Amino acid sequence: MDPTGLDLPPFAAAFVFGLLGGAHCIGMCGGIMSALSFAVPPSMRSPARLSGLLLGYNLGRITSYMIAGVLAASLGTLLSLTAPARLILQGLAALMLILMALYIADWWKGLLGIEALGRRLWRHLEPLGRRLMPVVKLPQAVALGAVWGWLPCGLVYSMLTWSLAMADPLRGALLMGAFGLGTLPALLATGFAARQLSRLIRHRATRTLAALSIIAFALWQLWLLAPGGGPHHPG
Repeated sequence: MDPTGLDLPPFAAAFVFGLLGGAHCIGMCGGIMSALSFAVPPSMRSPARLSGLLLGYNLGRITSYMIAGVLAASLGTLLSLTAPARLILQGLAALMLILMALYIADWWKGLLGIEALGRRLWRHLEPLGRRLMPVVKLPQAVALGAVWGWLPCGLVYSMLTWSLAMADPLRGALLMGAFGLGTLPALLATGFAARQLSRLIRHRATRTLAALSIIAFALWQLWLLAPGGGPHHPG
């Protein structure tokens, strides 16, 4: 099922959602990216080294997304989901995307309650990340990114719901990997130009445009899932 309604393969659709969610990613993780960049000692902040560290952070983050995709899809396999159940989960993923869009535009903060679900795990992981700072070597960056990948995030949770509906560990991992790659441009740009981008993202017009784009895609998915709305082929 292509949730964009643009005849994209599922992995391409997940990539598009990652791109559209860039405003949310910068809002949640932009501060982390800029802090990681500034934590590198000034004497070691050459463009080549900083680029390597930023890529390392994001490699670790996306790897964690893929591991979470495997776990979610494996759960779907264990549950032996029927086609109707998969459609319901895809609908839930679309609704979560709408909630995330409302959060991005600062219209409703209900998504914070969903993100609270992952805070217990994050409380145990955050100290591990602090021990890895300041980051001066690539393995440290990858390890810190892997910890960061478990930061509570409603956008990630909506994609994991889709992975659960797939009920295929390999496809679940690839879906989350494609989504993670979609978020990469925004977060890399933040690492290099944190101050300029933070101003742009805080602008109401930018956040509203991103939110409306995500809502449009999510509503299109719900239309396709409805009886007579389009071809139903879960996954």
